[in-house]
Amino acid sequence: MSILPQEELVKKWESEQASLRQQVVEEDTEDWQRCPDFTGLERVGGVDLSFIKGDDVNACAQLVVLSYPDLELLYEDSQMVTLTAPYISGFLAFRETPYLLEALQRLETTQPSLLPQVVLVDGNGLFHYREFGLACHLGVLSGLPCIGVAKNLLQVQGVEKNEKHQSQIASLQKGGESFPLTSDSGKVLGKALRSSDSSTKPVYVSVGHKISLDTALRLTHSCCRYRVPEPIRQAGGGLPAPGV
Repeated sequence: MSILPQEELVKKWESEQASLRQQVVEEDTEDWQRCPDFTGLERVGGVDLSFIKGDDVNACAQLVVLSYPDLELLYEDSQMVTLTAPYISGFLAFRETPYLLEALQRLETTQPSLLPQVVLVDGNGLFHYREFGLACHLGVLSGLPCIGVAKNLLQVQGVEKNEKHQSQIASLQKGGESFPLTSDSGKVLGKALRSSDSSTKPVYVSVGHKISLDTALRLTHSCCRYRVPEPIRQAGGGLPAPGV
């Protein structure tokens, strides 16, 4: 299989990203999303690709499905994988999505009754350079509602980790409080969420696919016992990816 030079690969991926971006649905599509207590939601998924320190090629692709609202483990899938696509900033999804998608497809084939109704992704959704991060990519290709939950701030479209950002974080007094991540153009790309009373460092929530930002934020908070929401935490979300 021939390997494209990086410049050609970037052009190819930009074109694919732009095409897939048009398929993203940024609003609620499921009945349970419109209920204040998410009545009808029974299964929440979490996905993560964990790397061993110093190795950005070999990783563990992990999927868990938890019951909702009890957040008890119903299913887990963990596979060691070797990433074949190069890491290029802004195109992380092209490296990681195939393995996360395969995990969901394995579940759909073997135990379809346990397929999650929504997936929390360790990474960004619309909060991305071209408004199409990992959570969007996985959502469009899987057809499932997806939420991006990032542990670190992606400095993009005018959102910066500066004094203003730090003061906004300091203003979050209790779990569930948030503030918008607004681009230079005025579009809200996501929200910084104080996920629990005991954690002062926020997580960054953005729409992946088939869910509104407000619903994504409420659901993410409802899945938090600690700083990182349980579906991602139990999928091994404690290990950072090498980039965004």
